[in-house]
Amino acid sequence: MHPADRTAIRVLLVDDHEMVLQGLRAMLSRFPDAVTVIGSVSDEAAAVEAVREDQPDIVLCDVRLRHGSGLDVCQAVRAAEPKTKVVFLTVYDDEQYLYQALRAGASGYLLKRVDGHELVRHLESVQLGDVVIDPGLAGRVAATAAHLRQGEFWPGARLGLTQRESEVLALLVGGLSNKAIAARLVVSDDTVKTHLRGLYRKLEVNDRGSAVAVALREGLFH
Repeated sequence: MHPADRTAIRVLLVDDHEMVLQGLRAMLSRFPDAVTVIGSVSDEAAAVEAVREDQPDIVLCDVRLRHGSGLDVCQAVRAAEPKTKVVFLTVYDDEQYLYQALRAGASGYLLKRVDGHELVRHLESVQLGDVVIDPGLAGRVAATAAHLRQGEFWPGARLGLTQRESEVLALLVGGLSNKAIAARLVVSDDTVKTHLRGLYRKLEVNDRGSAVAVALREGLFH
């Protein structure tokens, strides 16, 4: 297709931080021939309403929102308008979120360190039917896959746990608190809570004690 014949990609922004929305608008406004921002919203209900009314090509959404989850937004948007694609733009460079995003039907997972030219290039790729993943995160996922192919499993891999979730579970079994786990892994308390939610879901439990019981029953740690 000749550039002159190309229609600008119509994008809806979903984020609960006004400064982020303003920054994205300013960034994308530099590429008017490639991208048009048709609106911005901050929650799931508003996103679904906007998608139904305006039918954007792509929804650019944060993975975590103050009053909900971007993953829920993705599923709701895809259910309301299957032709609309969802790309996550977030600060969370965690494989768990990437896997959840792809399972929810996302067409992309990018980190907020991306610059304007890169973002537009990724959106164009998604519009053409590709799935895009931040290069740094994709590299880590590829390395993990290579290790698995070589049989280098970590405890809990067979139950679907990521390597970091397995590390958190091991520290749970050791009796450490969330704060102690955060200090040991050099991450924030919120990051530990995120890993706990992920491993609880995968182990089909609701609390620390039950998670430890599954770990011991399955012989994950000795």
